[in-house]
Amino acid sequence: MMQQFFKILAKINRLILPSYSKRKLDLSKASKLQMAIIGWRVYVTKRALG
Repeated sequence: MMQQFFKILAKINRLILPSYSKRKLDLSKASKLQMAIIGWRVYVTKRALG
């Protein structure tokens, strides 16, 4: 049940949130907001896969 929720949330994230890997963002120069978005996307992806 929760995994299905996170799969849907991951699809929504893909549509709404920016993809910093496509923009080749340097993590050492990322702002706190960009780091928070990256962390959120990693968290949701890990929960959707696991």
